[in-house]
Amino acid sequence: MSKNIIVGQSGGPTAVINASLAGIFAEARDMEADKIYGMVNGVEGLLKGTIADLSEYIKTTEDIKILCQTPSSFLGSCRFKLPNIEKGNEIFEKIFEKLNELEIEAFFYIGGNDSMDTIKKLANYAKIIGSSIKFIGAPKTIDNDLAVTDHTPGFGSAAKYIATMTKEIICDSAAYDLKSVTILEIMGRNAGWLTGASALARGEDCEGPDLIYLPEIPFDMDSFTEKVKNLFEVKNTLVIAISEGIAFKDGTNVCEMCFKNENLDAFGHKSLTGAAQYLAAELSSNLGCKARSIEFSTLQRAAAHIASDTDINEAFMSGAHAVRAAFDGETGKMVILERAAGKEYKCVTKTYDIDKIANEVKTVPLSWINDEGTNVTEEFINYARPLICGENDIIYKNGLPVHLKLKNKVVQPRD
Repeated sequence: MSKNIIVGQSGGPTAVINASLAGIFAEARDMEADKIYGMVNGVEGLLKGTIADLSEYIKTTEDIKILCQTPSSFLGSCRFKLPNIEKGNEIFEKIFEKLNELEIEAFFYIGGNDSMDTIKKLANYAKIIGSSIKFIGAPKTIDNDLAVTDHTPGFGSAAKYIATMTKEIICDSAAYDLKSVTILEIMGRNAGWLTGASALARGEDCEGPDLIYLPEIPFDMDSFTEKVKNLFEVKNTLVIAISEGIAFKDGTNVCEMCFKNENLDAFGHKSLTGAAQYLAAELSSNLGCKARSIEFSTLQRAAAHIASDTDINEAFMSGAHAVRAAFDGETGKMVILERAAGKEYKCVTKTYDIDKIANEVKTVPLSWINDEGTNVTEEFINYARPLICGENDIIYKNGLPVHLKLKNKVVQPRD
């Protein structure tokens, strides 16, 4: 049997998704894989036959290091939803035809919840047809909402960026002695992990955000306005962090008061943007204060220059463990991070049944949100703080970070 493997990246990129790719490549090479292929643009690329030979791009130890500091998805990404097996037999047949043409022994997908749904369906289909191909998921998502795993690679670096920018914005907003509110809109559709990370800005030299609103708690406009009004009685400049997905008690997203977007992606997700803009306009109108909104948007997932070294190492570990698991005969699994007990932070990698992870969402525990729903507790801080620690020794050229770039070299499987 050949030892050819194939790997793809799917969903929204992170600052360390390529570190997982590097871990898969390095471990597969060390375990003497014959060919290490990459799907260009995930499963969509596989179906089109756009397959890269990763050995053409990653040749040295320095290449691996540069790949680990390269933002976005080196192989490109997609949001492609596989149909249920009973309704999409033709697509599954084509995928396995492509994999068999390339003599693939193991298939790896680096991604979040929707990507793990892909691993689940492909592993189940392999069982049905008696295929020996192994399917393993490597976790990725800045949202930190994958079930079972203590946290996900990508979250720590996004949290580090968010806390850093929050701290710097708080400094900037305090420059003028006038009443002003700055509202930070941070990613998070159903889970507030990223927005909660803004509290990490709090320390000896920074008070942190004045208010933090997560989607786990229904948002109340009257209460919000009153809290801002009361805060203005004791200080002039306020910085507030909100999740893009905060919603009123009836389920309507706050952002829909600003923009109504009915467009859905392949997984039924609508774009969320504008909540901070709406709230800033309302405060300006009702309280007569200066108010501005700042949407972190894709910056929080692209900032590889400030990636957490802990996050990079754990992403690499996750990729490497995925390869070992597949070569040990495991399939239908996702690599998870398990935090060791004790004061000193340490995580180990394990695998877990994909059926218990795919399509589940891990939200911030309500006990980690204060009683008023306006901040996170010390338990949240203690959980998140270790994940942002450590700085990567970045390779620069002409004053800018060096990145690895995928060129248009693809392998077209034979007919």
